[in-house]
Amino acid sequence: MFEPKKIQNVVIDGHSLTFEAFIAVARFGARVELADSAKAAMQRSRDLAEKISQQKRVAYGITTGFGDFATVAVPDEMSAQLSTNLILSHCTGTGDPYSDEQVRGMMLLRANALCVGVSGVRPVLVEMLVDMLNAGVTPIIPQKGSLGASGDLAPLSHMGLVLLGRGMANYHGQKMTGKQAMDRAGIPTLETLVSKEGLGITNGTCAMTSVGALNLYDTICAAQLADLVASLTFTALTGQRNAYEERVHTVRGHKGQIRVAKNLRLLTEGSEIVEKSQGLRVQDAYALRCIPQVHGAVRDSLEYILSKVEIELNAVTDNPLLFNEDEAVISGGNFHGEPMALPFDFLGIACAEIASISERRTERMVNAALSNGLTPFLTTVGGVNSGFMIVQYSAASMASENKVLAHPACVDSIPSSANQEDFVSMGTTAARKAGTILQNTLSCLAFELLTACQAIDIRRNQKTYGTGLSPVGEAMFNRVRREVRFMDIDREIWPDVQAVEAIVRSGDLLEIVRTMVPDFE
Repeated sequence: MFEPKKIQNVVIDGHSLTFEAFIAVARFGARVELADSAKAAMQRSRDLAEKISQQKRVAYGITTGFGDFATVAVPDEMSAQLSTNLILSHCTGTGDPYSDEQVRGMMLLRANALCVGVSGVRPVLVEMLVDMLNAGVTPIIPQKGSLGASGDLAPLSHMGLVLLGRGMANYHGQKMTGKQAMDRAGIPTLETLVSKEGLGITNGTCAMTSVGALNLYDTICAAQLADLVASLTFTALTGQRNAYEERVHTVRGHKGQIRVAKNLRLLTEGSEIVEKSQGLRVQDAYALRCIPQVHGAVRDSLEYILSKVEIELNAVTDNPLLFNEDEAVISGGNFHGEPMALPFDFLGIACAEIASISERRTERMVNAALSNGLTPFLTTVGGVNSGFMIVQYSAASMASENKVLAHPACVDSIPSSANQEDFVSMGTTAARKAGTILQNTLSCLAFELLTACQAIDIRRNQKTYGTGLSPVGEAMFNRVRREVRFMDIDREIWPDVQAVEAIVRSGDLLEIVRTMVPDFE
């Protein structure tokens, strides 16, 4: 399991940023340092950019305009204005702002990419971004407006505004102008950018990668949480453990499936209810029997997505690139978001599957025809009381919404810049909607957890198969019962829902399992 909270300092050099370190900086405020090797590499690259400018070589974004204006030569005396104008004209984002942690991730990724030393920018830009991260200056960046190609132009332009003492920022939780935030933090602002620096700031996949990487981290946690919650549901429904035998999963061979089956064996070990109910049925319905296959496939998908994100964390994604060895200036397309768009669409699809099977398990618990002896809608007095009837409705609503949101964003494209930029990724949209799917999925797991605890109490009251849970199951059950008591007759249920939602999002259950079941993965 990742433990980013334990990381206090992160040194960036353009090559060695890890997923765990990224989360440590973006979410938990780890301090950032700039490697000396990166400063030297950036200075060499900047010297080359100035040489190209002085020689009046044709170089995109240095001596020419941008996009469809690539054929328009820009006089040397206007090159600084060219870069500054790029920021001023491209900050067209709209909608609610990104969270501070998402913006911190963007700043870290932009700084790390520039550290490689092929972007032609002055080291001072990266030093300013590092100072802003450490001082708590966070640009306010609207969420909407990026096509995910030519980089996240609009979002990163809003970030660049604050370097110039413009735009808006949060400083230790207070909203103010970018200039006020930088002044309070004691960070001098720039009067203007110089040649190539506008592109150096805005060209890149930093917005989509930051948003998607944070959502990936939380989805990895949600996938682990799904195993925990499912183990309680399995107990409440007197599931048959033979489906989780190691040899069943070994002969298929998928790593995630094998891991989840092992988790479920560990989580239900020592449960009196489970032990006494074995042999009741030849097999369970898919929502129980196929948890390893479904949850495991999600785990394998997340491993793939992580492998792509880890590459992008250290990727150079601006254009053009300057190579000192032969003084080449090469216009390429590293800013294109497709390498992240596909994985982040996959992230949303995988996360939606967690919610879909969770909702099916909730339905089995409230449906007396499917619950293996539990009361209808888990109420003690049906008719007058509706019990947990509408808990399942709400879960179904969110699982269904996820199915709409899981449609891939990357299969759409719309041309821009007078058709010069004629195929775009929509990767930022993919990353953003994966976050909405994630929040719905966590709510579905909360509904399942609330329902499973109610079902376990009813099963215990029946005493048909005893009353004992596994030790870790008991600890998780008790964590819920500290906040939410058994519902014998109908009451206002929304406080219970909110309490369990808070437990699910707090990470408390994962901490319990880390302590009690060290082999849980």
